[in-house]
Amino acid sequence: MIMNTTRIAEVKRLVIKVGSALVTNNGKGLDTAAIKEWARQIAKLRAQGREVVLVSSGAIACGMQRLGWDKRPSAVNELQACAAVGQMELVQVYESAFAAHGLHTAQVLLTHDDLADRKRYLNARSTLTTLLSLGVVPIINENDTVVTDEIKFGDNDTLGALVANLVDADGLIILTDQQGLYTADPRKDPQATLIAEARAGDPALESMAGGAGTQYGKGGMITKVIAAKRAANGGAHTVIASGRERDVMPRLASGEPIGTLLVVNMPPLSARKQWLADHLQLNGRLILDAGAVKALGEGKSLLPIGIVEVQGEFERGAAVACVSPSGTEVARGLINYGSSDARRIARHPSGDIENILGYIDEPEMIHRDNLVTC
Repeated sequence: MIMNTTRIAEVKRLVIKVGSALVTNNGKGLDTAAIKEWARQIAKLRAQGREVVLVSSGAIACGMQRLGWDKRPSAVNELQACAAVGQMELVQVYESAFAAHGLHTAQVLLTHDDLADRKRYLNARSTLTTLLSLGVVPIINENDTVVTDEIKFGDNDTLGALVANLVDADGLIILTDQQGLYTADPRKDPQATLIAEARAGDPALESMAGGAGTQYGKGGMITKVIAAKRAANGGAHTVIASGRERDVMPRLASGEPIGTLLVVNMPPLSARKQWLADHLQLNGRLILDAGAVKALGEGKSLLPIGIVEVQGEFERGAAVACVSPSGTEVARGLINYGSSDARRIARHPSGDIENILGYIDEPEMIHRDNLVTC
């Protein structure tokens, strides 16, 4: 397949994500030479009039090295300590590297709560777009010093995709220690071949990308494939390429085929539905019957009569998953009733709501405007 390189060459706003293995040279210590090289490349992109947001892993890995730990800790408090120590050095090196090219940087640390709450989401969006308008390069990382299991993104590939959606980027470049996405793990299968171009969200890609990351990072190729699917919701094409490739960013921006291009072939979601799609932390689950699943697929609202079971405890307005009889998530949305009332009206027609509850807020359990299919 011939890669349609114009998709990246025409991009005006880019999110670039670099992983821990690259930033720390596979855990040997912060790779200042690589960071200086990426800063030089991004300066080239800025000189072309492109806006760039950098999502950088490496705080925990850098902290491990500074503390003399050779194994990634599993305890949350130790991970937080690593991040606090490592983030200091990481941001100093980035600031110095970009200053050499006359560029200002801004450190932005995010947690899932910042993007799950609609008001904080919009505040983060406003801050980042303002920074871009001022010619600043935002450098984003997960706020690992306060993160817990309940709020963490899980990997910075996901964070990169969420940031791409947040700032309406039209391109996401994920730089890794591999050449791109292969038909199998090239470290184990010598017959594996590089995939030059594919459709973001193609289910076949996830089976090809199975496997974990390194001890210095949590990703692996599977998280990059899923991130590309998420970025596609906002209309962003994704490239997965080697961060050690010479001049990789300007060459991609000039249209040169490098790595794997995962293209968008779907219309972007509206801003509100995009936020719903990015709502990683869900408060409950609604088990649907086959008729409700079909209705959602046709773009209709979810009515109480189509709900077989309500799982979890949540309040009105919470984000919940809508699950098929086989257990597959088919949609997610903001529910009009708390879990207690939702259980009482489940499997009943909308006309019965007022008789059952003594009031009626909405005839739908989830209105189609507050619902996005998966």
